[in-house]
Amino acid sequence: MSRIAIPGRDEAPAESQPILDNINKMLGFVPNHYRLMSISPNVLGGWAGLMGSLSKALDLKTREGIALAVSEANGCDYCLAAHSYVSTNLAKIPPEEIDLNRQGRSSDSKRQAAVAFAKALIETRGKLSDAQFAAVKDAGWTDASTLEMIALTAQFLLTNFVNNAVRTPIDFPEVRPAKAV
Repeated sequence: MSRIAIPGRDEAPAESQPILDNINKMLGFVPNHYRLMSISPNVLGGWAGLMGSLSKALDLKTREGIALAVSEANGCDYCLAAHSYVSTNLAKIPPEEIDLNRQGRSSDSKRQAAVAFAKALIETRGKLSDAQFAAVKDAGWTDASTLEMIALTAQFLLTNFVNNAVRTPIDFPEVRPAKAV
């Protein structure tokens, strides 16, 4: 059960409505997570601004791979369900790759470096070894893309924390829960 009451779509503050409208257009519904954040237009707007900017970073499959690795590392079952849904339906990522991404791996060598980097960021609280940091450069990622990986990891960490702390009810198709952290 959610620790904070999640408003109905039409009960959200007026300032949050345009963002919720955009989410509805993208997904065909407004998930609990976004309705929860809509309680504070500042939180929803801050998240939307970050997501909007970072949606231009990297490619969709890499962004979703990072989301899955980060959500698994943080034990966020809500975000695992949400990103598995987006990965399957929007990014067209096959189930085998989704499973690899959750482990911080990928069948694509360049994406492997990005997904492993994001997982390591969470596991080390950002205190990566020189070898972990060099791995993204060795895979061909630029300094700008490395910074984008860090920012994306922080974006997904934010939603993981919100959903884990509040215990947001999952309203996406269920997936295998995260391993215990």
